[in-house]
Amino acid sequence: MAYNGLGTDYDLSIGVSPVDLATAGGTGKRINMSLVKSVDVVFIKGAGTAADDPTVTLRAHTAATSGTSADLAVVETYYRKQEATLDGDEAWTEVTQSAAATVVGNATSAEEEQIIVIPVDASSMPSDKKYLSLDITDTGTPAQLGAVLYIIHHHDKKRPADLRIPLR
Repeated sequence: MAYNGLGTDYDLSIGVSPVDLATAGGTGKRINMSLVKSVDVVFIKGAGTAADDPTVTLRAHTAATSGTSADLAVVETYYRKQEATLDGDEAWTEVTQSAAATVVGNATSAEEEQIIVIPVDASSMPSDKKYLSLDITDTGTPAQLGAVLYIIHHHDKKRPADLRIPLR
């Protein structure tokens, strides 16, 4: 049984578990885009120090592990919440850019907490690459925490059983 669409209309998956971005950044886990309608890639980070802006990069892959990988230059619009302390009163800012694989921080992004949402439609994947990931650069010292969450939107309720989340 699904809870408000969880497991039937959408699912959640970890892209990058919480990590200190100052140690090595984060290499995103891969998600199979051929089984879904779209994915909202959510990057969450804590406050850091000036000039330690993380850069996130969408990547497309031919396999779930290994294989051939390439930057996925489809990010034209993304959404951002940013403030010294995110406490739920922030407005979303829609950001547009020329198609690129990366999202780069703004003037105060390193110093503030931030949520970035990058919508990715499955139809934007190259025909030879069906796996998607998001990588995060090493931000340098001191510590700055970050994580990636995938919000997976299904085509409909008739999808492969391996995508269902059993709720206990």
